[in-house]
Amino acid sequence: MAIITISRGSFTMGKTVAEKVAARLGYKLISREVLLDASERYRVSEQELAKAIHDAPSFLERYRHTHQLYVAYIRSALVERVLPDNVVYHGLAGHLLLKPIPHVLKARITSDMSRRVQIIVARENVSEPEARSIIEADDRHRQKWTKMLYGEDPADSSLYDLVVRIEKLTIDDAVDFICRAAESPVFAASKENQQKVQDLAVACRIKAMLVDEFPYVWVTSEYGSVLVYTRNRDSSDRLLRRSNEMRENIDGIYNLEVHAGVDVPLDAV
Repeated sequence: MAIITISRGSFTMGKTVAEKVAARLGYKLISREVLLDASERYRVSEQELAKAIHDAPSFLERYRHTHQLYVAYIRSALVERVLPDNVVYHGLAGHLLLKPIPHVLKARITSDMSRRVQIIVARENVSEPEARSIIEADDRHRQKWTKMLYGEDPADSSLYDLVVRIEKLTIDDAVDFICRAAESPVFAASKENQQKVQDLAVACRIKAMLVDEFPYVWVTSEYGSVLVYTRNRDSSDRLLRRSNEMRENIDGIYNLEVHAGVDVPLDAV
């Protein structure tokens, strides 16, 4: 079975598509639950975490370390949530946060601008020009946020396995396409793929536990062998001690090493 991420612009009916896909496949639907998990585990308010994934880039640039910290918390919580597979996640940047997992089906829902405008007009009781301005501002914000964090444009179709435009195609058409794609063997949760999810969960959890004290730290994990990287040689001994202290709280770690002053692998989190 697959893990499905559904990316969407504002007022594109992506949430409705996600709900219907989860219901048809019998998958668990997650979104806000990830923030609640991160809030409870790392003792940060849900409101602060929500700001970290929604605030404008100008704000984030002033508080880059806090933002990096909160995104690490959110990513760790998200990966823990998808460990069992059979999950539909609709939330900001899910397709990027779960990118290392091979059997993630990454879908994006878009919609005709006039349709989006009419939804806002009806919901907010504003004029069509005002509604269009709201949508364009939100689209720009999402684009800047994703580019700042990942160097990617969320509208780039190459980031997704499937892009469906709700216009001539309906919500039910989008649900059909996603469900059929999820049944493809390429998105099957093989033992190898499930191991990659477990490895990612370990790496993300270690990163989340270290990043407050060590802002410039990266982690890889493969079959219980964990490598922690830092470009700061002066902190390597302290980082090793702290990393070893965490081993007792995380299952599945059989070997742990710290590497300082070296190039960080591209697959590190």
